Amino acid sequence: MFKKFQFSLLALFCLASLALTAFIQKEEKHTLFIIGDSTVRNSRGDGGPGQWGWGTFIDDFFDSTQLEVSNQAMAGRSTRTFVKEGRWQRVLDELKPGDFVMMQFGHNEGSRPDTTRGGYRGVLRGTGDETVELTWPDGTPETVHTYGWYLKKFVTEAKKKGATPIICSMIPRNKFPNGEVERADQDYGKWAKAVARRTGAYFIDLNNIVADQYDQWGPEVVKALFERDHTHTNEAGARINAWSVVQGIKELEDCELKAYLKKDKPTLYLIGDSTVKNGQGDGAGGLWGWGDFMAPFFDLDKIKVQNHALGGTSSRTFQTYGLWEKVHQKLEPGDYVIMQFGHNDSSPLDDEARARGTIRSAGTEAKEIYNPITKQHETVYSYGQYLKQMITQIKAAGATPIVCSLIPRNSWKEGKVNRADESYGLWARQAAEAREAYFIDLNQLIADGYDQLGEDYVKAHYFNDKDHTHTIEEGAQYNAEAVVKGIKGLEQCDLKNYLK
Repeated sequence: MFKKFQFSLLALFCLASLALTAFIQKEEKHTLFIIGDSTVRNSRGDGGPGQWGWGTFIDDFFDSTQLEVSNQAMAGRSTRTFVKEGRWQRVLDELKPGDFVMMQFGHNEGSRPDTTRGGYRGVLRGTGDETVELTWPDGTPETVHTYGWYLKKFVTEAKKKGATPIICSMIPRNKFPNGEVERADQDYGKWAKAVARRTGAYFIDLNNIVADQYDQWGPEVVKALFERDHTHTNEAGARINAWSVVQGIKELEDCELKAYLKKDKPTLYLIGDSTVKNGQGDGAGGLWGWGDFMAPFFDLDKIKVQNHALGGTSSRTFQTYGLWEKVHQKLEPGDYVIMQFGHNDSSPLDDEARARGTIRSAGTEAKEIYNPITKQHETVYSYGQYLKQMITQIKAAGATPIVCSLIPRNSWKEGKVNRADESYGLWARQAAEAREAYFIDLNQLIADGYDQLGEDYVKAHYFNDKDHTHTIEEGAQYNAEAVVKGIKGLEQCDLKNYLK
């Protein structure tokens, strides 16, 4: 009886200990509160209609077992109305020591402050202590302050609760008045930075981080991120902005929020034809693509390498077969895509065997055909146009496109390997330059090497007797090394930082 009683006490003690541990762990879990306007959380945060705020996707970057993300932003609000409606007080009531408050306002503050529908959310410009006294129709008085005053209120009161405040300048609009995106560095961005400096809050210059990227991409790419208006992004744009916030967090010195970020790795996607991945990538028939030997050159603890190339495809059919869309859907900001097409693009446009050809140029030519494979009418574009379409989509996803000219075939004339510098190699370069993508002249790199090694050596070591296009293992490894050499030669391309 005593032993049974003793066992019961022990069991109760264990259960109590477990409950206490769980309670302590729950209490130790901190929260990142986000406050702002519709560019942070549009409507109910459900993306309708085609408008998303970056705060909806920011939690994807954090370890949810260690940090909760509470997006309290609300569409249509300014710093003034966020206080007036009691939204800030509700956040303040929940704040506990160790939490974080990230704020981004500025899009709705610009109207003259009054009690009308046009001015009910306007604030005074600047960061001073100026005020204006208003009386609402029901007799309720209101003191309106400057934009900076409201930010200082958020920061000061968050600090008093033991939380860490982080101010973000507002994301830029889709406006390119002089060929460059319109920035906020002379008004709300400038004032946000000034308040952060005076109050000791952390500051992320989100406006300039995103604007720098927009300027690099240009208006044609950026407009794909704004479906409804020039202020609110679609899902792709919101994800890019969330990623930009994270880049800003990573640059904050001594900010503990960095410790809660996931240790996710970017992905390098390889796309192309059979010279990148032959068959199933298992060396069937002794043939290999260079993409199957790329992974060993990279630090796989820091980056993932995936080979999505498929034999027989051209720049056209890689898209029309839906292969490109599968890669496109996976793309995340910070990823990389290396593409190499051309070997199959010279095929007929509308033959009954594959109908995979493209128009021989990098221009805007197009031709209407009847596709005997799909039994539908199809508009066929140039080789370069198909490359440019993928480049644009890669950039819009926040990833980095790298175009390679096609590897040379085992085809020689007077002791020199035949090159593609007046055809697909040239058009690949032109497509990359037109969309400001990185370019590796793989055709020239490998051809220069082949010429030095000599025709007999290349034929004996890199190809078999039956195939002048597809390499055997040693040849594929040689070509992979050439790709890596090309990556190392790309100025300002971060991909080389992941090489061993």
